[in-house]
Amino acid sequence: MSVGPRLQASRLSDRLAALLAEQVQAGSLAPGDRLPTEQQLAELHGVSRTVVREAVHQLKSQGLLISRQGSGVYVAPPATNKPLAFDPEVLESVQAVAQIVEVRRALEGEIAALAAERGNAKQVTAIRRAEKALEAAVTAGRDGVDEDLALHRAIAEASGNPQFGRLLGFLEQYLREAMRVTRGNEARHQGFAAAVREEHHAIVEAIAARDAATARRAASNHMVQAARRLEMAGVLTTPAAAKDKQK
Repeated sequence: MSVGPRLQASRLSDRLAALLAEQVQAGSLAPGDRLPTEQQLAELHGVSRTVVREAVHQLKSQGLLISRQGSGVYVAPPATNKPLAFDPEVLESVQAVAQIVEVRRALEGEIAALAAERGNAKQVTAIRRAEKALEAAVTAGRDGVDEDLALHRAIAEASGNPQFGRLLGFLEQYLREAMRVTRGNEARHQGFAAAVREEHHAIVEAIAARDAATARRAASNHMVQAARRLEMAGVLTTPAAAKDKQK
């Protein structure tokens, strides 16, 4: 058996899953093809059988592979609807935090605007409660990531579009680590935490006032400032900043 590319980075199961997915998309593994056994894949790529098992599980959950009882694992027929998935590098790279901030900026301005237009009194109360819970967590010395995510979920709930809540729920797996970076950064720099608190409050007050335009601007500004704080602290360089340095 020929030797395949060796996987040497940390998240081996993610990288093996990405490699196998590329082979499926390129056609080298076609629908109906049977995958090599766990042992064969482990030897081919220089990883453990556990890594192979986890990678195969990922691709099954994405609908790319299917198991047949007593027969093995096969490439699934092409799906009519493809599941949403991001590059696993997003979970590893500090620089990818900038990309996540951009995604959030595109989404959360509109979510906040819709929440201002559609949110009822009960939902606005839930948003205020989530804001207070976040402030309490930060005051108690915690990073407040869970509470921050809960605040944004409450705003998404008030938008009246359940798809926003589902999308944010998906993004949380990528947002959580990015937010820990930003929260840790805020804690180390005087004034950052206060600015974040004011930005959140501006979003909440605009929603409560049913001012969609102001809510949209406040939410978008919050994302812009999040990226700027990371740049100021030297944690990352956004694509725009990188281009400026090259001029």
